[in-house]
Amino acid sequence: MAELLLELLSEEIPARMQARAAEDLKRLVGDGLKAVGLEFGEARAFATPRRLALVVEGLPVARADVSEEKRGPRVGAPDAAIQGFLKSAGLASLDQAEKRESGKGEFWFAVIRKKGGPTAEALPAVIDAAIKTLPWPKSMKWGSGTMQWVRPLQSVIALFDGKVLAGEVAPGGQMAPIRFGDTTRGHRFLGHGEIKVASFADYTAKLRDAHVVLDPAERRKIILDGARRLCREAQVALKEDEALLDEVAGLVEWPVPLLGTIDAQFMDVPPEVLIVSMKTHQRYFATTKSDGALADRFVVVANNVARDGGKTIVDGNERVLRARLSDAKFFWDQDRKVRLEERLPALRDIVFHAKLGTQADRVQRVAALATALADYVPGSDKVPIMMAAELCKADLVTGMVGEFPELQGVMGRYYALAEKLPPAVAEAIGDHYAPAGPGDRCPSAPVSIAVALADKLDALVSFWSIGEKPTGSRDPYALRRAALGVIRIIVENKLRLPLGKFVKEDDLLAFFADRLKVQMREQGVRHDVVDAVFAVGHEDDLVRLLARVEALQSFLGTDAGRNLLVAHGRAANIVRAEEKKEKGLGAKLAGTPDPALLEQAEEKSVATALAAVEQAVKPALEREDFSGAMQAFAGLRAPIDAFFDKVTVNVLDKPELRLNRLKLLNQIRATMDAVADFSRIEG
Repeated sequence: MAELLLELLSEEIPARMQARAAEDLKRLVGDGLKAVGLEFGEARAFATPRRLALVVEGLPVARADVSEEKRGPRVGAPDAAIQGFLKSAGLASLDQAEKRESGKGEFWFAVIRKKGGPTAEALPAVIDAAIKTLPWPKSMKWGSGTMQWVRPLQSVIALFDGKVLAGEVAPGGQMAPIRFGDTTRGHRFLGHGEIKVASFADYTAKLRDAHVVLDPAERRKIILDGARRLCREAQVALKEDEALLDEVAGLVEWPVPLLGTIDAQFMDVPPEVLIVSMKTHQRYFATTKSDGALADRFVVVANNVARDGGKTIVDGNERVLRARLSDAKFFWDQDRKVRLEERLPALRDIVFHAKLGTQADRVQRVAALATALADYVPGSDKVPIMMAAELCKADLVTGMVGEFPELQGVMGRYYALAEKLPPAVAEAIGDHYAPAGPGDRCPSAPVSIAVALADKLDALVSFWSIGEKPTGSRDPYALRRAALGVIRIIVENKLRLPLGKFVKEDDLLAFFADRLKVQMREQGVRHDVVDAVFAVGHEDDLVRLLARVEALQSFLGTDAGRNLLVAHGRAANIVRAEEKKEKGLGAKLAGTPDPALLEQAEEKSVATALAAVEQAVKPALEREDFSGAMQAFAGLRAPIDAFFDKVTVNVLDKPELRLNRLKLLNQIRATMDAVADFSRIEG
């Protein structure tokens, strides 16, 4: 077995594209190998800012001869079908095909034999196809070439079993082809000339000597371990950020973490501003003090080994950061000179959506909705709710949010506090986008709850009204996230909110139901239990609905619940079967059975038990004691078991008795289905 080593050296590949490109290269080469009949062991792909690399192990040195059969048309088929078969099988005439009896008639078969040969002869075409079909979010042409790739391609290593493959990649146009070779280059600044390699082990070792760490996971570890060590020595804590760590690992081939200092003049700027500025513009990691407050140190990851231990690099980065933070401090100081209320007229110049008006129009809708929602938020006060709703979008026209859009809401809170507005109003402005995702905290203060709910409900109802609904592949206005946010706010704060009062469209209520089902399933609730409760319908109180689901799942975990589910299934199946046989039977089964026609003790016991259950269940449901309602059903188990053991339902010679007993079974089904549709529950 032999090894295939492939490296594509280019100009710098954007960090966000590297991981996907490495996986795509592995997939495309792997698929290509299988297509030419080559099985292999393990394939591993790697990426650095300047290269994609792939090693495939366990490839045979030579391909075995293979044969495959292709069935053609029936003997005697029209000539067009015969000619199509011959062409697809690569045959000149039917003399090269075979007649075979297949059990369904006589058919033509072609036996296609493919000669094997050296694996090295098949690999160049596989590699060339993979390189040229590698998908990139953005690509370019360079020179006079016609080939599109993420950045100009410089060289290709293609080694099989230690030998260079005979092949090339042609960029097209007037550009010379890039021939497969066995040489690469190390670090752009720390490497020295070309490196000749003979195998993957040799390749990785020589790259390391040339200051290139090939594995992104190893670069991440070097960055994280080094940053943590520097922070410990400076008695601060690293503010870890997985997304930033991934990006920085894709920006350096030889990571060297260094610690810098933020000028004291900027430490009165809100910490979120400093963190976003450092991350977005400079790719720096922030640090915190022991109390969690932002510290005046930052971690920068260099792609170089400095002779002075990094002092010059740190000084340069501190100088650049001062310029960046000077802009941020300017916005911070200037924005506070204008009150949020004074900024509201400017919202008329910002279009929210062509069919939904401006941000000013939206603020009016949100304010009206928030005050209406206040009636369902315990401890709420409509005056601060109205104020917070009217001001929640005012920071969109500040200089800071113009520079850092991700700080909208956050800056509104700071500006409100600076104006000495009520703290509840400021917090509601800061919270009104929350929760922004499953890991984000949920508003819990009354004013914050009302405004955050109003913001999300307005988005959902408004976009629904103009037909902008999410599809399987598109959700440009993040309406799924908005619906999940509404659900979390209601459920986590136990709000008794009738959604139907604020959401009139049935399909939007169904959308909420689908989002809730997804959330509950992710929390371990059985999907069939969720479906059973939702099937009852006419429920827009999410807290009450969830209580019903929890009670049902708990009941089904008991012996009584499991046995009663079986009894319900038997009763429902008998009724359904008879309804299919006899047209119009369903209408006759409505109502309660005639007590005078109850002959056997077992059917009388079921009727008595059902009456007792109905008397217990109805008030239990009214006081939302769903566990009590479920437990009331437990009293049905013994009578129903005895009924099925002793009573014959289909008494064909006594139609009135048969109908009465079917009514009794239908009553069992109807009584239980008042709580949940038990037919949807899997046994």
